[in-house]
Amino acid sequence: MPAQRRVSRRRFLVGASTVTAGAVVGGFPAIAMAQSPVVFRFQGAWSARDIFHEYALDYAKKVIDMSGGRVRIDVLPAGAVVKPQDLLDAVHKGALDGCHAAPALWSGKNSAFPLFGAGPALGMDANNFLAWMRHGGGDVLYQELHNRALNLNIVGFLYGPMPSQPLGWFKKPVTASVQFKGLKIRATGLSADLYRQMGAAVSELPGEEIVAAMKQGLLDGAAFNNPTSDRQLGLPGAAGTCMMQSFDRPSETLEILFNRKKFEALPSDLRAIARHAAEAASADMSWKAIHRYSEDYAWMREKQGVKFHRTPADVLRAQMNAWGTVAERRSKENPFFEKVLNSQLAWARRTVAWAQNTIVDSRIAYDYWFAKKLPAKG
Repeated sequence: MPAQRRVSRRRFLVGASTVTAGAVVGGFPAIAMAQSPVVFRFQGAWSARDIFHEYALDYAKKVIDMSGGRVRIDVLPAGAVVKPQDLLDAVHKGALDGCHAAPALWSGKNSAFPLFGAGPALGMDANNFLAWMRHGGGDVLYQELHNRALNLNIVGFLYGPMPSQPLGWFKKPVTASVQFKGLKIRATGLSADLYRQMGAAVSELPGEEIVAAMKQGLLDGAAFNNPTSDRQLGLPGAAGTCMMQSFDRPSETLEILFNRKKFEALPSDLRAIARHAAEAASADMSWKAIHRYSEDYAWMREKQGVKFHRTPADVLRAQMNAWGTVAERRSKENPFFEKVLNSQLAWARRTVAWAQNTIVDSRIAYDYWFAKKLPAKG
């Protein structure tokens, strides 16, 4: 065979292999466009107007974008198929392909569920909690609870570090822990245990019933979640005082659940996309929360006349005393609760000690630029 012909044939083969490889990697664009995506039918635990539903849609969009449209997640709002508290069962049984919720909703299944984001204050913020999930053994315990303790047909991801929830909304400021004796307050999950231990009369009303109950005098105080959700719910119209900072839910996160059978039917690259999209959404959500929550905080303070107060140290100490009692009681009742809590305590002992000696107090810098000039000290 002449040298020129051999070169031409070699070029043809290389070109053909490049086209073939590109077609495989690209999924044969003309054919892929004709194929239908894998569709997951999700429901959230939140109303369509709540920012948490928006977070669910953000995660769904990331999966669509990262998969090039090969996977689509359709997210329905709360109540579209089942009640929020029934989402876990619906995903397990396959009535839904997945859901967007929070583990504390499943506390009736096992009292250890609220430990995954809504447990006793250990000095960790939500980002540190997610670090425990990834690097401190939390993921293993989370999967053990789903798949061994309860034998659920579920794959789950925790994501989305939230700021500490406020103490709540009240008609007048809370100045001392003794005010909780007989106080009619709305709380859920382990937070309900906490406030009962403090002497409050706790009501575990659904979120949509809080405002009406406040206006009717059935509640003296209520916590929902964050400035944006609180404003959307209408809490500023029910109570003019919001007590910021609390130890009842200082490290809460959100949860994405998939039906295991349908999730594992995906190719490995799409399973990886679903997992890593949660990580991307986690970062994006934390940034969006800073923007939106501060915006609504300023609006309520400046336009609606809401009075924001820091919760007194006396109340925070009373919360911690109550947490100690609640955690001890729950640990005795449920060995798995104790197992998870001990893992978190070991993690917090090391990481919080490091954080407290590392992270500088931002109030000094804020006061310098926006409050008052501080005299220099030698």
